[in-house]
Amino acid sequence: MFAQCLTALARRTGFDPAEVDDVIGGNGILSGDHADDIARLSVLLAGWPESVPGMTLNRFCGSGQQAITVAATAVASGAEHLVLAGGVESMSRWDVGVGLPTIDGDNPAFRARYPTVPQGISADLIATLEGFTRADVDAYAAESQRRAAVAIAEGRFDRSVIPVTDADGSVVLETDEHPRPGTTAENLSGLKPAFAPMGSASVDGECRTFDQIGAERYGVETIDHVHHAGNSSGVVDGAAAAAVASKAWLDGHDVTPRARIRATAAIGSEPIIMLTAPGPAAQRCLDRAGMRAADIDLWEVNEAFAAVPLKTIRDLGLDPERVNVNGGAIALGHPIGATGAMLIGTVLDELERRDLTTGLVTMCTGGGMGTATIIERV
Repeated sequence: MFAQCLTALARRTGFDPAEVDDVIGGNGILSGDHADDIARLSVLLAGWPESVPGMTLNRFCGSGQQAITVAATAVASGAEHLVLAGGVESMSRWDVGVGLPTIDGDNPAFRARYPTVPQGISADLIATLEGFTRADVDAYAAESQRRAAVAIAEGRFDRSVIPVTDADGSVVLETDEHPRPGTTAENLSGLKPAFAPMGSASVDGECRTFDQIGAERYGVETIDHVHHAGNSSGVVDGAAAAAVASKAWLDGHDVTPRARIRATAAIGSEPIIMLTAPGPAAQRCLDRAGMRAADIDLWEVNEAFAAVPLKTIRDLGLDPERVNVNGGAIALGHPIGATGAMLIGTVLDELERRDLTTGLVTMCTGGGMGTATIIERV
């Protein structure tokens, strides 16, 4: 998929692949057929010159966004002039050794300091602390599906989405399969909480459960399990790529850019609750740009779980009508290594459609981190 994104990007932009200084790809699996530097493998699968290098990086869910940040840093420094960046994840290929319930590297010393819990329990802990009810998260999820359905029907993603083809060129997938148009809060209310059984399970080698670990850390009696498959991000396959170029390269090729990266940021947060960093990451990014939240026209806050955008909206005092206006990962899915790059493309397309100027993308990631990027149309 990533190779096909690279090919489509070259065809659309008109650059010669031999001019590409580097290809940077985000990925969260880094094993099996995603191993061995999948960015470099994708360059070669695309049939590009062997001289084009590739680098794969991992910042969990923020990997694709971080890839674009690294590309922008290289270009801004003058070290490189044309870098392609994005990411890929075929989550349908995750084997039994991937996606362990905790993120601790199987390191006993780390586990003793930070006894992490599965992300779904972290999301439910956020909902408990913030007072988000089951009705709140289901209502948010239904609205994400509604907005995505409108966006798809109106062709808002058509400029950026390409079909997946087989080796012989035949189309094997032309449209997103994950969205569920017609989803309502009422039919979501019938789904059972997904993480309650995991939360009550005993942690290996300990007498405590995951719920007890989270509850003790944050001083609550119990964790209210409100998340399920319908109000959490979808497990999907996907890839995305963007071209980041210097002014010298643009001028030399008579190419007009669509936007510039005004600021980027990453930040760490407490790794047991894990998913609270989008707000602080966005604020750090705003501070670096000399901007306020009110200066941003459109926001993309990755919908890892419904509680995450709800908390970010609350933390930053955002207008919900300017956040995830075309739906998000609850409706469209979250292919870990690719999502950040997808969101940057999504917000840029929508800024152009509405003739607006600035967009901010922020995400939570595994291990207790957040990433943020401000783009500005030029």
